[in-house]
Amino acid sequence: MIPIRDTAPCYSKPVMTWIIMAVCISVFLIMKILPDPVSIRLLNVYGMVPIRYSNPEWAHNYGLPQDAYLSFLTSLFLHGGWMHLIMNMWFMWIFGDNVEDRMGRVPFLIFYLSCGLIATALQWLYNPSLVIPVVGASGAIAGVLGAYFVLYPMERVVLWLPVLFLPVIIHIPAIAFLGLWVIIQLDSATSAILTGGVANVAWWAHLGGFVAGVLLYRFFIQPRKDDVPTWTS
Repeated sequence: MIPIRDTAPCYSKPVMTWIIMAVCISVFLIMKILPDPVSIRLLNVYGMVPIRYSNPEWAHNYGLPQDAYLSFLTSLFLHGGWMHLIMNMWFMWIFGDNVEDRMGRVPFLIFYLSCGLIATALQWLYNPSLVIPVVGASGAIAGVLGAYFVLYPMERVVLWLPVLFLPVIIHIPAIAFLGLWVIIQLDSATSAILTGGVANVAWWAHLGGFVAGVLLYRFFIQPRKDDVPTWTS
């Protein structure tokens, strides 16, 4: 079940959404062309390694500089692989423009970063001894999904269902699609707890970002501008 687009009208060009996507893609491509040792080092320095803040002595012995929690921010622009990047940017492309449209560019950026910081902090609290860098825009984008969930619950999300390789297209309300998304995140997060394993996906960051988006969106939205031409994407 792959989302293709949504039906919510957009009344302005989503410039900040494009900028965020461009930064994430550019950083990923630069990391790809760097030598592996350099790329790995940068992931550990600018990705959020939970034990770095839970055990400063470990961070010192590992050679990580003190950054006053800067990596909670910089980790939002790093990605671990092509699929990680593509999925995040795809969801940002579909849902980010409408949320930015309701907030304005600068408030949307502040909202996006705030959700991302909260999401990353929750992942740190969930597993403070993790020695693997937590990276990705997923938590911040989950905040965007949370805002969309409240602002556009009955708008349709157009989905492609790969049924026997046929292009089956269906339309479902955003509240149903995003509600299912939340259930999947919650199921995966609780399964990781019950099994006692270390998940390779920051499920709690996803949930934390979504909840942050639902709670914080109201402080950033602007009056609706229904009297100007729409921008379609």
